[in-house]
Amino acid sequence: MRFFSLILAVCLPGIVFAQQADTLKRDSVQQGTKVSMMKTRGLNPPQLKSFIVPAVLISYGLVSLGNNAIRRLDFSTQAELQEDHPTFALKADNYLQFAPGVAFYALNLAGVKSKHGIADGTAIYVLAEAIMSGSTFSVKHIVGRSRPNGSDNYSFPSGHTANAFAAAEFLNQEYRDVSPWIGYAGYTVATATGVLRMYNNKHWLSDVVAGAGFGIASTKLAYLIYPHLKKLVMGKQTVKYSLVPLYQQKAAGLSFSGTF
Repeated sequence: MRFFSLILAVCLPGIVFAQQADTLKRDSVQQGTKVSMMKTRGLNPPQLKSFIVPAVLISYGLVSLGNNAIRRLDFSTQAELQEDHPTFALKADNYLQFAPGVAFYALNLAGVKSKHGIADGTAIYVLAEAIMSGSTFSVKHIVGRSRPNGSDNYSFPSGHTANAFAAAEFLNQEYRDVSPWIGYAGYTVATATGVLRMYNNKHWLSDVVAGAGFGIASTKLAYLIYPHLKKLVMGKQTVKYSLVPLYQQKAAGLSFSGTF
């Protein structure tokens, strides 16, 4: 059982990270111009070929909707997990799914600049979450797959996993020019979220794999759409803003100000 868990934890993020191989090679050659690259890349959305990996992950999940080897793997995986850990009830997945998104703000407040500023970054993140939520919610109701524990019929795809991978891809896009390890950390947390969903008997393996695909694709779509959406809404206007930590009357918070 430990061997299977290790393979799952290592392979799933490995599949996803494969799509970043070309980018990382290009970054390593151009380390001397990292700052200028960040400014340039802020204008360049992901290429269509970068959707291959999430498409494969989603396709894997869709194939499992039939009576085939992939679906049988769902049943055997679930049976093994429940046999080895019948009383497992760690609910950390409810919080881990948000960790990569929170990391974006924590890093910015710590002075580690992202590709986009906080205002644009937040807009992209919200757009990605909207795409992810709309797509997974719709598919859940169309497919109507029963959860392993039988609690409802909204198992496919895993919403928690989709949310975690959408946030992880967002974190990766924003900080891959600073350090690829930030993206790796985000994907590791997202993978842990998916694994916990299976250990908690909330999802099948194919639910989790498809959820990862939906999450990654949603964020990539957000990066493609956002420049056009911003131009449509803002036109040629620019936004100047500041966000600083605030501590007043024994209460901590953030102070935000902006002008058009």
